[in-house]
Amino acid sequence: MNKAAIVDAVHEKLGGSKADAERAVDTMIDSIVKTMRSGGEVSIAGLGIFSVKGRAARTARNPRTGEAVQVPAMKVPKFRAAKALKDAVK
Repeated sequence: MNKAAIVDAVHEKLGGSKADAERAVDTMIDSIVKTMRSGGEVSIAGLGIFSVKGRAARTARNPRTGEAVQVPAMKVPKFRAAKALKDAVK
């Protein structure tokens, strides 16, 4: 499923115009990204928790040359699935 399919599902469920459904989906995605960018968590009941995790700097190896490469510290997105989602997928 991609974004267009989600927009179609929202449009079918709520009616109205497809442009309204796309704005609703875009608003939800933008809200999640904006909250995570500021370091917050987004918790959606029955789905899970979107959060940001810090990853420490480390030394890695280039597999082609074997040369050591410094990988800087960074923030990465993290998702923890809710129990309801885990049970639904089983």
